[in-house]
Amino acid sequence: PKMKEDSCLHAALLCLGVLCYSHGLSTERLNHSRPSLHGHHEKGKEGQVLHRSKRGWVWNQFFVIEEYTGPDPVLVGRLHSDIDSGDGNIKYILSGEGAGIIFVIDDKSGNIHATKTLDREERAQYTLTAQAVDRNTNRPLEPPSEFIVKVQDINDNPPEFLHENYHANVPERSNVGTSVIQVTASDADDPTYGNSAKLVYSILEGQPYFSVEAQTGIIRTALPNMDREAKEEYHVVIQAKDMGGHMGGLSGTTKVTITLTDVNDNPPKFPQSVYQMSVSEAAVPGEEVGRVKAKDPDIGENGLVAYSIIDGDGMDMFEITTDYETQEGVVKLKKTLDYETKKSYSLKVEAANVHIDPKFISNGPFKDTVTVKIAVEDADEPPVFLKPSYIFEVQENAASGTVVGKVHAKDPDAANSAIRYSIDRHTDLERYFIINAEDGNIKTIKALDREEMAWHNISVFAVEVHKQHQEAKVPVAIRVVDVNDNAPKFAAAYEAFVCENARSNQQFITISADDKDDSANGPRFIFSLPPEIIHNPNFTLRDNRDNTASVLVRREGFSRQKQDLYLLPIVISDGGVPPLSSTNTLSIRVCGCDGGGSLLSCNAEAYVLNAGLSTGALIAILACIVILLVIVVLFVTLKRQKKEPLIVFEEEDVRENIITYDDEGGGEEDTEAFDIATLQNPDGINGFIPRKDIKPEYQYLPRPGLRPAPNSVDVDDFINTRIQEADNDPTAPPYDSIQIYGYEGRGSVAGSLSSLESATTDSDLDYDYLQNWGPRFKKLADLYGSKDTFDDDS
Repeated sequence: PKMKEDSCLHAALLCLGVLCYSHGLSTERLNHSRPSLHGHHEKGKEGQVLHRSKRGWVWNQFFVIEEYTGPDPVLVGRLHSDIDSGDGNIKYILSGEGAGIIFVIDDKSGNIHATKTLDREERAQYTLTAQAVDRNTNRPLEPPSEFIVKVQDINDNPPEFLHENYHANVPERSNVGTSVIQVTASDADDPTYGNSAKLVYSILEGQPYFSVEAQTGIIRTALPNMDREAKEEYHVVIQAKDMGGHMGGLSGTTKVTITLTDVNDNPPKFPQSVYQMSVSEAAVPGEEVGRVKAKDPDIGENGLVAYSIIDGDGMDMFEITTDYETQEGVVKLKKTLDYETKKSYSLKVEAANVHIDPKFISNGPFKDTVTVKIAVEDADEPPVFLKPSYIFEVQENAASGTVVGKVHAKDPDAANSAIRYSIDRHTDLERYFIINAEDGNIKTIKALDREEMAWHNISVFAVEVHKQHQEAKVPVAIRVVDVNDNAPKFAAAYEAFVCENARSNQQFITISADDKDDSANGPRFIFSLPPEIIHNPNFTLRDNRDNTASVLVRREGFSRQKQDLYLLPIVISDGGVPPLSSTNTLSIRVCGCDGGGSLLSCNAEAYVLNAGLSTGALIAILACIVILLVIVVLFVTLKRQKKEPLIVFEEEDVRENIITYDDEGGGEEDTEAFDIATLQNPDGINGFIPRKDIKPEYQYLPRPGLRPAPNSVDVDDFINTRIQEADNDPTAPPYDSIQIYGYEGRGSVAGSLSSLESATTDSDLDYDYLQNWGPRFKKLADLYGSKDTFDDDS
């Protein structure tokens, strides 16, 4: 409480001192501004009389202190004109910035007061205009004149930084005094008046790592070798204080976050000296074996590590690559391993930084090494052939069972299991070969023909006897060696033409040969004529010794009438061992040629036709043949369109095949109910056959006495009468049938269909369900459903 009272007392004394100072200054200025009412004369040094001119206004600038909070308005100053005699006839008028609102004037005395609290930071000065007028007429007594009211500053604004928070970076291990960042604060107070805007910077938090320059606000490092890996981020608080940093000044603070950026000042280090790894001998090249990692506390490119193998007996079998995402060294298999050959390997792996900072090279070396031991694990391997592929040869036409060759495989495992061999039949569909399952000998099953297939490509499997799933496969190529088993033949189906007027020794065709055997058993070909016709009078042969031969004419003059075709046998031998030969026949046709040797016709009948019939005769013969063919076609067509006869003969009448199924006959067994002959017209028996296409010439007149009485009940007489009328009526159709009404047949499984006895039949059937069938069965329901009604009535 005592300290609070002392603070209040000091503040009151300070305000009182400021007010006294301001009032004294205003009074002094006001006294200076009073005009002189009476002028006077002064003499110069040389006796010249000087006249001082009369001034209408005499004042200096007015001042008013800001942030005044007293109960009464602040007296700014007093205006007075030298023509004012004090009788109250002069009226003072104030206009301009803030006139009447902030500043008011007593129109009689000219005193100016400030009615509101002023803030210099909002407005530093006001420009006003004063004028003296006649109170009664408002006539200006003097011209208006401007003056300025300045607001006097006090220290009422604390310093403010441009940003509330700052972020800065500085490399780790920087030297002492390295500039980090500059912070700047501003003070709204008047920098030209007192020390209200004079700022001094100081550090409140962040020592002893950083310092700040008091006048500039530059933050600098204060400790050497600050390590990012130990502490990466620092929080610093900077204060700016006015009044030159003295007591009573106002202050403001800001926070600065300083981050140490990384430099490559740490080498990579393996966390252990030896790595143990294992890999199966069945692993394929490129498969990952294991990983190693050297730790580097640096980050970014400063922490990048590259791995390499620098020594060890496994340098040829393994390789290492760098996984830059995980910063690990990946050990991979480079070549196929064999447990039986070597069971372990050792590698020396080095990890080194990719980017090295020369400033910290003295901290090196920036690399580390580690030993990697790799154990090879035994795997159940399939058999291995001694060769990756086999090529064998066998002569064609070799006898069945001929040995072609032998393949051999072994079990690479320590168990060295027995091997069985087999041929992949998908590669030997024709089954030319067989293999011995025990020793791998391949033999032929049937003779091979090189001309049909020169190479046979098969595959042989090798499997372990006790482990059928372990198998190996090897390609075997078998070449069929050629033997001379094909004689040469003509290369094409030759047909030669020779002119009738050919000259002696004239060549008219060149022939060549073809041999299916290999070149060793084929060309060169030898052409010759058979010994029996070596002295052929018509043609001769010349071997050109280039696998071709030329056929020449031996004599002159050929005639197609005598012989138009010659057959010349030619013997062709090959150069094989032993040589083979074949006899081929060349057909030579005699043709007519013009003087230049061009063929005209090779048809021998051409001369015969010219001697017998002309072209016109041939055309006439062909025309006659065509006409005869047309006549035959017309005759056949008319024959098919001939009308059938109008008389119906008995053997052509097919009416006996007509069967009527709606007769009231005697059932299924009623085959003797009537004779089909009775259906025939009785007039046909006498030889009279009526015409079907004409109307009879006479009408039948019924005989008197044959017509039955209308009221007769003798059915037999009635029927007989109708039969006689039908038989004697030539106009009636002869297709009536006798209807038998009183015979039901014997043994029929069907009951009677008559409804005459339905009403008297003792039936146990109930027909009431007919009532439910709808209106369409109503009549039937009434007929069969009325039995009970009749019984009740009786």
